Amino acid sequence: MNTEALANTTIGKVFIRIMASVMESRLRYRFFGPMKILQGAEIQSGQSVLEIGCGTGFFTLPAAKLLGDQGSLVAMDILSLSVEAVTKKVQSANLNNVRVVKGNALDTELPAGNLDVVLVFGVIPAPMLPMERLLSEMHRILKPEGIMAVWPPSWVHKAIIQSGLFTLSSKKNGVSNYRKN
Repeated sequence: MNTEALANTTIGKVFIRIMASVMESRLRYRFFGPMKILQGAEIQSGQSVLEIGCGTGFFTLPAAKLLGDQGSLVAMDILSLSVEAVTKKVQSANLNNVRVVKGNALDTELPAGNLDVVLVFGVIPAPMLPMERLLSEMHRILKPEGIMAVWPPSWVHKAIIQSGLFTLSSKKNGVSNYRKN
């Protein structure tokens, strides 16, 4: 069963509603504020950024504001429900530098070497994301010297380093930044 089909089952819908409540809770904003975490990714105004697994848009709107009018953000999620919800938030906030798309992190269909930063926030460890394929795709779409920002840091650090595709360049505010080799 694919992710979208699972999300459309009764159990899947209940699970998504619960997770959305957790993702948008006041406690999460208080203890894991999106701006502090995004600052750890060292996003700069004018950059081109991909957000993998935008979910409820917790990071999407703050990231778009950091990027400014000269920057661009692609907010991607595999679930149609997330894409619809984040699209409404982006439209309500009147943000013109965000494109919300339904897509798969393992095959983004984005042009090679086109992004400054990829945000992989709260997506790993997802059981449906084979690390080798994910890292290969992130490497493909990043510009030379591009950064893959991972939050929270976890067991995946070893896999990222062993891939030979990235080198740890910095850690800040709980975010591990890996530079494309």
